[in-house]
Amino acid sequence: MEKMTRVSTVLGSASVGGKTMFCHLDAPANAISVCRDAAQVVVAGRNIFKIYALEEEGFTERLNLRVGRKPSLNFSCADVMWHQVDENLLATAATNGAVVTWNLGRPCRNKQEQLFTEHKRTVNKVCFHPTEVHMLLSGSQDGFMKCFDLRKKESVSTFSGQSESVRDVQFSMKDYFTFAASFENGNVQLWDIRRPDRYERMFTAHTGPVFCCDWHPDDRGWLATGGRDKMVKVWDMSTNRAKEVYCVQTIASVARVKWRPERKHHLATCSMMVDHNIYVWDVRRPYIPFATFEEHKDVTTGIVWRHQHDPQVLLSGSKDSTLYQHAFKDASRPVDRANPEGLCFGLLGDLAFAAKESLVAGGAEAGRKPGYPGGDRRYPIFFFKKPDVTEQFAQVASVLSVFEALGGGGGGVCGIGGGVAGGVAAGSRMDWFVETARLYLLSGKPFAELCDHNAKVAKQLNRPQVSTTWTMLRIMFSEPAHLSSSANHNMGKLGTLPLLNSFNMKDLSSGLNERNKESRQDNIHSLETNINNNDVDNEETEGSEGQAEYVFGDAELDDDDLYSMEHDNQTEEPEYTLPQEAFPLRHEIMEQPSAPEPPEKAESPHVSGSEAESACLTPSESVSLISVSQLLFPPHLPPAFFGPVVKEMLAHYAEQGDVQMAVSVLIVLGERIRKEIDDLTQEHWYTSYIDLLQRFELWNVSNEVIKLSTCAAIGCLNQTSTTLHINCSNCKRPMNNRGWICDRCHQCASVCAVCHHVVRGLFVWCQGCGHGGHLEHMRSWLRDNTHCPTGCGHLCEYT
Repeated sequence: MEKMTRVSTVLGSASVGGKTMFCHLDAPANAISVCRDAAQVVVAGRNIFKIYALEEEGFTERLNLRVGRKPSLNFSCADVMWHQVDENLLATAATNGAVVTWNLGRPCRNKQEQLFTEHKRTVNKVCFHPTEVHMLLSGSQDGFMKCFDLRKKESVSTFSGQSESVRDVQFSMKDYFTFAASFENGNVQLWDIRRPDRYERMFTAHTGPVFCCDWHPDDRGWLATGGRDKMVKVWDMSTNRAKEVYCVQTIASVARVKWRPERKHHLATCSMMVDHNIYVWDVRRPYIPFATFEEHKDVTTGIVWRHQHDPQVLLSGSKDSTLYQHAFKDASRPVDRANPEGLCFGLLGDLAFAAKESLVAGGAEAGRKPGYPGGDRRYPIFFFKKPDVTEQFAQVASVLSVFEALGGGGGGVCGIGGGVAGGVAAGSRMDWFVETARLYLLSGKPFAELCDHNAKVAKQLNRPQVSTTWTMLRIMFSEPAHLSSSANHNMGKLGTLPLLNSFNMKDLSSGLNERNKESRQDNIHSLETNINNNDVDNEETEGSEGQAEYVFGDAELDDDDLYSMEHDNQTEEPEYTLPQEAFPLRHEIMEQPSAPEPPEKAESPHVSGSEAESACLTPSESVSLISVSQLLFPPHLPPAFFGPVVKEMLAHYAEQGDVQMAVSVLIVLGERIRKEIDDLTQEHWYTSYIDLLQRFELWNVSNEVIKLSTCAAIGCLNQTSTTLHINCSNCKRPMNNRGWICDRCHQCASVCAVCHHVVRGLFVWCQGCGHGGHLEHMRSWLRDNTHCPTGCGHLCEYT
């Protein structure tokens, strides 16, 4: 007998229906079930099968059903259920494929009554009929469901889902003959126990396996399902087609789902991995749990409400070998820690504002107008709930208003008291975003052409800063010898030369006499003439030091000359040589393989020998000129040199909300900049940009961005949530084989309704009648006709 432990609670109010308590089990539990009068609970697992009594002070062990000298796999339970009509009847689903019934009224120690071994694989679920005493239903990993009459020794009906393994089966609470079954392929089927040959209805509920389902105890048509896609969906089955009425997004795969008694919109869920908590959701508010139970230290495997009319007590079993009774008054309230205010802009400039009603009412009482004089409120106040006196937690009262932006470019949306003022409508227009996304080129051409094209697009959309950024990226990361004339022209107009040392022109010319100035002015004029006339090759002369003066003058210089410029002050006078310490040696610069050789220039006819002789500089003046004309950096800079600057620029754009620019530059630069930015930041930028593209329905651009991204988490987006379910067009059954022939009706499944040939490529079909065929054939047919080509009479339409 285990030592019972009770968790004390420190609440002033009296407990409703019980207190929070737990006990340690001998082994992890796989499932639990409670008897009709809520006085006992059965716990089943691979190595445990016991019944505990629920008392005020704790759990008390009543019976151990694992008896016998040799351990049997029949005791290894995957599921257990206590009959709600006969309090002595239990059923378990064994991992060896057996379905076992237990009669607690038997006088002997072994309570096993019947053993059914018709399933070939593990039985995942067993379910008693809510009103029929002798009817038991099971669902197995082998894909079959079997209905047993406990008065007989074998099953009376076998239901084949023609699908993968069955994960859950549940009889309807209101419809005597109906049960639901969930499958690992994402489908949910509704069956009539009187017709085992085929299901009544089938629909795809989730993108992955459906692990659980539960009928609403009060609403006849509501069915809740939970799956591996981390969603809980509520379906309305009272219509001709299953209609999804609510969807709750959780943080982990949903293993169990149970409707809360006496609360129409509340249900409890638990996960099969990662998350150990139990959540109670209000399906009308699907993004934050209504209540949370955080006691378990490992995965919760089974949950059940203690009584079908008591919404305040929940029982749970876990892999941490504990059995808990949770009092709802002890649950934590995540909404108490949530931010009660919210502000959001829509795609078209609409403004949504939510806040506590007390805040809005208080602002109105203080003299501030509660309305938005600059906008038009489209929706009434909602999310205001009347307090429920039977609920232990007070309902949240909030006000949500949505306002339209003013028309015209100069208007705005005004907030309460003028809090959000002018310019919002003009600034919230996103036409530039859509046009930029459509016109940008991210791949398919050389880097320089991509930058030029994107700069042109930004300039056309009146975004000069973005256009200049693309131009600078082209200049920084292109090869110097391949800079285009347009880039060189823009470079010359910048007025600054970042590759040269800074200097003071006044200091440079202060040591020169008037004659030297006039001589260099003549040299400047002659060099300008030579540069503009490139068809004449000249050799450098003594007066070529004027080139340094020309570089920093008002005249423009070609970028190629900027990269290849070298100072050469060689003279023809043999009796004079410059000292070694005055300037770097010429042969050391010429040995650099990356520096292009200066073009040969002919002797200028305007410079005479005497003028050249007088233009020769003293050693001190030569030092000044050489320091001016010397390159600050090597002629060809590696991409890593500009990495920090570009990284800071991308972060600047992202912080200002232009994630489009950040992602576009990231894709175009590729490996030049990718290593400078961490993977988490890149993934965040990609995710934000893709979300914006999809909100604007730019699916092709979004797909291109996903394809060009190198982040593993982004590249797999096109590979997830893509499930293809193929049904035969004749018998409507799922196609299990990979061929073209249905294994049920033995007819070709995909035949074109126009040409009557097998469709082996792209297939299009009508959502109404299910007939279709080749895409081009159906297009041409529906261009001139409105009815289905098969003659079924349905009015088909191609959109």
